[in-house]
Amino acid sequence: MVVSEFHLYYRTGRESFFSSSFRSDYREELLLLAGMIPEEASASVTSSPLQMFSQMSLSPSLGSPYPWLREMRSEERGLCLIHLLLACANHVAAGSIENANICLEYTSHLASPDGDTMQRIAAYFSEALADRVLKSWPGLHKALNSTKITSVAEEILAQKLFFEFCPFLKLSYVITNQAILEAMEGEKVVHIIDLYSFEPAQWISLIQALSARPEGPPHLRITGIHEQKEVLDQMAYRLNEEAEKLDIPFQFNPIVSRLKNVDVGSLRVKTGEAVAISSVLQLHSLLAADDEMLQRNPPSLSQSPNLERTERALHVNPRAFTDFLEKDVINAYSASPDSTSTSPISLAASSPKMASFLHALWGLSPKLMVVTEQESNHNKHSLMDRIMEALNYYAALFDCLESTLPRVSIERLKIEKMLFGEEIKTIISSEGLDRKTRHEKLEKWIPRLEFAGFGKVPLSYHVMLQARRLLQSYNYDGYRLKEENGCFMICWQDQPLFSVSAWRFRRYS
Repeated sequence: MVVSEFHLYYRTGRESFFSSSFRSDYREELLLLAGMIPEEASASVTSSPLQMFSQMSLSPSLGSPYPWLREMRSEERGLCLIHLLLACANHVAAGSIENANICLEYTSHLASPDGDTMQRIAAYFSEALADRVLKSWPGLHKALNSTKITSVAEEILAQKLFFEFCPFLKLSYVITNQAILEAMEGEKVVHIIDLYSFEPAQWISLIQALSARPEGPPHLRITGIHEQKEVLDQMAYRLNEEAEKLDIPFQFNPIVSRLKNVDVGSLRVKTGEAVAISSVLQLHSLLAADDEMLQRNPPSLSQSPNLERTERALHVNPRAFTDFLEKDVINAYSASPDSTSTSPISLAASSPKMASFLHALWGLSPKLMVVTEQESNHNKHSLMDRIMEALNYYAALFDCLESTLPRVSIERLKIEKMLFGEEIKTIISSEGLDRKTRHEKLEKWIPRLEFAGFGKVPLSYHVMLQARRLLQSYNYDGYRLKEENGCFMICWQDQPLFSVSAWRFRRYS
C-alpha cells in the first residue's frame, strides 16, 4: 500500500532505500534521474543529471527517454514518484523553475489519474506543483484559468459521494448524534446549530432517535448554515417531512451564508433552549481570514502576559475579550502557524478571527459542541512541510478509495478530482487568503477551544460502541476508532485521519 511505501521511504532514508529496493540493472540510472549521485560517480555522465535530462528529447515511440521506466513494478514506480515529487517540490520552493519542469516532465510519464494509488496521487500533486509554478506568471495563469467554471453543485456532489463511499462522515454524524442524545437527556426544548448543513441523513437519524425517548421527544429546532439556498431548502423539506411523520414539534431555521460571514447574533437562541453545536470539517476554514487580518496589522514582539490571569479576566468581561483580540493580540504577539507552541495566547495571536468566532459561540452557552476536523497540519508556512504532511495524509485517503471502489469507477474519479485534488491544489499552490485548506491537528484545537471558554467533555464508551457498530454493519475493513484523552480518532489502518472532540460552555468565576 502507498502509506507503507511512504513510511518506509522515510524510515530507511532516500539513498539507502533506492539502493536496496530497485533492480540492479537500472539502479544507477534511477539514482541519476533522482539527482542523488554526483556526476563523477558515473563515467557515462558528462554533466549534472538534471542538465542531461533537460537536453534529451522525449521519444514519441518510446514514451520516455528510459524504457525501463515502464518496466518498473508498482512498488518501485511508487517510490520513484515519491522522490520525484519531493525533488520537484524542493526546486519549486527554491525558485528553480527549469529543474522543477524537468521533474514534472518525468513524473508525467509515470503518473496517471486512473492508475494505481500512487500514480493517482502523483497526478494531483504534480498538477498542484505546476499550478504554483504558473502563478509566478500571473497573466499566464489567469489566461489559462479565465474560462474555468467552478461549480458549487459539483463540490456538493463530491462531498455527497465521499459521504456515501467512505465511512468518515457517517462516523462523525453517529458520534455527534449520540453525544447530543446523551447531553440532551430530559431537555424539553433543544436547539441544534449546524455550521455546515448539507446532509439531511445526519439529522433524520437524530429525529428518529429523539422520537423514541422514554420521556417523549423535545421541541426541536435546527439552525442550518450553508452558502447555497437550494441546499438549505432541500434540508428543510427532508427534515420537516420526517418530523411530521414522527409527530415531533420541529422548526428549521436556514441561514444562507459562508461560515466566515455568519453573525452569531443572528442564530436567534431563545431563553430556555438547550443548545448543541455541530461543526463537521468547518472551523479550519476561518484560519485563512486571519492571514488578511494579520497582514493589515503586522504583529510585533513583546513579553507574553500571565496566561492564566489574562484568560480569566477576558472571560469575566466579554467586551474585554473582543478588545483584546482586536488590539492587544495583534500588537503584542508575533505568531506563526509553524510554531510548535500550543499556548492559547499564541494560538489566539495567530488566529484572532477564529478566537473571536469561538468566543461568540461560547456566548451562546452551549450544553454541547461537537467538533470534527482533519487530523493533519496543512497550515504550515513552509511549502515543503505542507507537502510532506499532505503526501502522508492523502496517501491514506487514496488508499481508502483503492480498497472501496474499482479504478475505473466514475464516483472514485469525482471524489479524487473534485474533493481531494482541489484540497491538494489549495494546500500546495495557494498562499494568503486563497489558501483555504488549512487543516490542523487536535493538539492545536484543544487549547484554542479552551481559551475561548469551552471545557472538554469526554465522549462516552456508549458513543464508541455506536460508532463501531456502524463500521461492522457496513463491513468497513481497515478502518479503526481510537480513544485519546476523551476524544476519538477515526483512522485508516493505524493512521489517524479525523478527530472528533466534544465541548461545553464553561463559566468563569
